[in-house]
Amino acid sequence: MRERSAGRRPGMSYLLMDVLQMDFPDAHFQAVLDKGTLDAILADEEEATLAKVDRMFAEISRVLQGRETEWLFGTEEGRRQLASSAGFGRLVTVALHREQHYEGMAGIQAELSGKVMELAPPGLPARQQVPFLSVGGDIGVRTVRHCDTSPLSGEYVVEDVKGDGTCYFRRLVFLHNRNVVQSEARLQAPVPAPGQKKRRKDKKKPSSSDPPTAIDKSYLCCEHHKAMVAGLCLLGGPDPLPGRPVAVLVVGLGGGSLPLFIHDYFSQAHVAVVEIDPSMLEVATQWFGFSQGDRMQVHISDGLDYVAKLAAEAPAKYDAIMFDVDSKDLTVGMSCPPPAFVEKPFLQKVKTILKPEGLFVLNLVCRDAQLKESVLATLREVFPLLYTRRIEGEVNEILFCQPSPKGQWGPTELGARAQALEGALRQPGRPWDSSYVLADMLQAVKIL
Repeated sequence: MRERSAGRRPGMSYLLMDVLQMDFPDAHFQAVLDKGTLDAILADEEEATLAKVDRMFAEISRVLQGRETEWLFGTEEGRRQLASSAGFGRLVTVALHREQHYEGMAGIQAELSGKVMELAPPGLPARQQVPFLSVGGDIGVRTVRHCDTSPLSGEYVVEDVKGDGTCYFRRLVFLHNRNVVQSEARLQAPVPAPGQKKRRKDKKKPSSSDPPTAIDKSYLCCEHHKAMVAGLCLLGGPDPLPGRPVAVLVVGLGGGSLPLFIHDYFSQAHVAVVEIDPSMLEVATQWFGFSQGDRMQVHISDGLDYVAKLAAEAPAKYDAIMFDVDSKDLTVGMSCPPPAFVEKPFLQKVKTILKPEGLFVLNLVCRDAQLKESVLATLREVFPLLYTRRIEGEVNEILFCQPSPKGQWGPTELGARAQALEGALRQPGRPWDSSYVLADMLQAVKIL
């Protein structure tokens, strides 16, 4: 085939490769065509044969660039849910390529309107207005600070984007799931260190239009992180939580904003972070202001293995355990956490390393209704006391799980405990985001 195509089709490549384990990197192609390979593999319906077919399609999903294989777009139930949430009878989804520059929504509408109207149903008025919906408001206002490839997470970028008004944010995005922001931090102007010399008069001052570059560690961008921190008021004890020793385990580092906030605002907390990808520790340290110390340690390990090891060696170790880890399998209707993290045997190990009065906090992102109900049922089997907090406008649902039913609190008591915790966290001279009210984060909490 190489000889036949050399003169007529020089742009074609013929490679010898196993379709069940291809050498291509993630998200390498926009389209995959199968010319009889499935027919050749699916010779019978034996279990081993069907397993090969599953591996073939998993590899195809891995090397595709688009989001067509995600549960939301690639399954009938997902598409129904997308159409229902949009509130329209017909819905066209368009992916904007990251490497192309877009001037703004008006330019995108002008470019797409003709094609959209070609898909209009018969009888639609000629001048009918078709709404355009966007998943973000940062079109065309993006500066890439760093891009690289991780063996575990694939290609990723760190970028600064301008939000509403004058605020700038730094984001970490995995390109295999490019419409999801993995981590986000607000930027602020650098603060001079104590004793630093004043700027020389002849030195050029930064322009007011220059974007800020320092990380604002007092600001939690993600609503689910705010809810996870607010839930720490469920931990009992006579002394204010920020002033007494607590051991916290966080599985999933990302940019490090969640463990960093707990470390900085809970002065006696000792935080252990488990992260499977060493590249993410470098990203968090270099680009998101993360640092380790006496009260903050990162362990590069698979969270499943780390928890299992602790359960075998040192039970009842932590006051709080937090899971904020994403799934790499986008074909499942649950993007956080990976399914193995909510299987009953593993959750029992989590309970083993949690103190009897402790708290397990799970960030659950699940669009598949049946799968979600299965996860909740499993959690109820392991943890007798379960609170849930839906994040408005997002799929995220924060679950607060406790190993004992004795510490159940009603809405009024939860609000009072949240107010007490916030009062202890707000200290003179320490910055605090005025829009972050812990009691508000727990208003919609329900007991399952």
